Amino acid sequence: MPMDGVMLGFLARELNQTLKDGRVDRILQPEKDEIHLLIRAQGANHRLVLSASANAARAHLSAHAKTGPMEPPMFCMLLHKHLGGGRVLDVRRMAGDRILEIDIGTLSELGDAVTRTLVVEIMGRHSNIILRADDGRIIDAVRHVGEDISRVRLVLPGLPYAYPPSQGKLDPDRADTAALAVGLLAAGGRLEKAISRTVAGFSLQAGREAAVRIGLDPDTLLSETDAPHVARALHDYLEAMPSLSPCVVTIGEDGSPSDVFPFPQMHLPLEKTRRYPSPSAALDDYFFERDRRERMAQRASSLAHTLKNHIERCEKKIAIQNEALAGAQRMDEYRQNGELIQANLYRLKKGEPFAEVENYYEEGCPLVRIPMDVSLSPAQNAQRYFKLYQKARGARLLAAEQKQKAEQELLYLEQMEDDLRKCADARELAELREMLIASGHVRKTVQRVKPRREEPSQPMKFLSSDGIEIEVGKNALQNERLTLGARGSELWLHAQKMPGSHVIVHAEDVPENTLMEAAMLAAYYSKGIHSAQVPIDATLRRHIKKPGGTPAGFVTYAHQRTLYITPSEAAVRQIHKIRE
Repeated sequence: MPMDGVMLGFLARELNQTLKDGRVDRILQPEKDEIHLLIRAQGANHRLVLSASANAARAHLSAHAKTGPMEPPMFCMLLHKHLGGGRVLDVRRMAGDRILEIDIGTLSELGDAVTRTLVVEIMGRHSNIILRADDGRIIDAVRHVGEDISRVRLVLPGLPYAYPPSQGKLDPDRADTAALAVGLLAAGGRLEKAISRTVAGFSLQAGREAAVRIGLDPDTLLSETDAPHVARALHDYLEAMPSLSPCVVTIGEDGSPSDVFPFPQMHLPLEKTRRYPSPSAALDDYFFERDRRERMAQRASSLAHTLKNHIERCEKKIAIQNEALAGAQRMDEYRQNGELIQANLYRLKKGEPFAEVENYYEEGCPLVRIPMDVSLSPAQNAQRYFKLYQKARGARLLAAEQKQKAEQELLYLEQMEDDLRKCADARELAELREMLIASGHVRKTVQRVKPRREEPSQPMKFLSSDGIEIEVGKNALQNERLTLGARGSELWLHAQKMPGSHVIVHAEDVPENTLMEAAMLAAYYSKGIHSAQVPIDATLRRHIKKPGGTPAGFVTYAHQRTLYITPSEAAVRQIHKIRE
């Protein structure tokens, strides 16, 4: 229940308490459907994230910054104009529903005090962020909704703002016992459904939790209960609900956040949960990893498709060259046939389909039958076999050369594919794209505006159980910078004969625990992540060489020690990560 009305109620109270009277210092729009307000309040800086993403709509304070585009979108500039420098007056949830309103006091162009309201509607694919004037007029919205999308409710600049159609549910902050009893009886059915159909903002999951909290089975039919008693118990629960704590995030089997709740859920097992001091902290942790993975997946999909096509093309090339090499294996037979015919020209006649001659290449000189072209003389047949030999010899050399090139290209593309899996942000994705443009696998796009120069992306950094820093490259450029920048006495690790990360242990004497943790990182961040045993080579940086003219990240090494590691996500999570 990431952002139902229950969670939004807890969040609205937190935001009002934290941000009230705060000043809006800066506004960013890192995604087309996401706004960040940087607010100075109560002597601290806060980042308020407002998102209208179809599958991740939300609002919360965040500790994670995002890089915005070079040119702010029009909606972002409009927010700067209307909200920049303003003061947060109030934050509230509307009627228990999934609508959050933020009133910001500011000055008009004429210097008059005005109030602008940011309305965040959290409604799945219909989610929106709307800027409203104090007269109720829509100034603008992240998503415009015209008649071609909806005839019920238009969201366009200049039109009066109208709330989404009411579902006739009761506001949990104002509903009395009598109204709850009437609503429950009207809803009927199973208790959890009756509660969710009666109370605004209550998802089916929230209804189930409410039933458990009042001591009843959620699957009980309402007709089998004492409705007035249920209404009284539900009213008491709604009154006590704002004081429940702490916020929790449930953890999935892979160790990543799977759901978030404003307080512990009695209808769910609580073994795998993390506790948080505030709704924002829980939501920030939950959405950060989920949002990062989904955004990166969307942005990386075109590159993944391109890499897949080029890899398939390389594999077909190699198969064709293997066929050519197999055909070229007869070249020695062609040469031998030509020499045997030439050695017996004195006794061969034109028009014979076969030449029966002694094969002096074999012990005992057995007779061998060589097919002849009856339209050619014996001498011409010998020359035909010599030409077939030269052709097969040339094909073998060319096929071997082309196969080697295709194998090198395939190795490079597989490394890029593995690097793409490890991309954590847009900057790393841009570096990967630049490498593929340089290698000719991706076409360069013409940009009217010169892109700003970004700082190079940084490798992941871990702290071993012995307190030693370990760095792990996430792409070929990071691998090269990391390896070539390491000291000669530092330890270098890499998965053997497969794409993977370069790993540097920043220590001269490496304890066994740190060595095994570094090897685990090298195995996990390699193509062998799903293998049972991954060979990991470890050697000192001084034994690494970078051959001239080779792609980024390509090195040769010697004096290595090989460890065999079974990659484990759980083991990697236990290694303290300093930098993502």
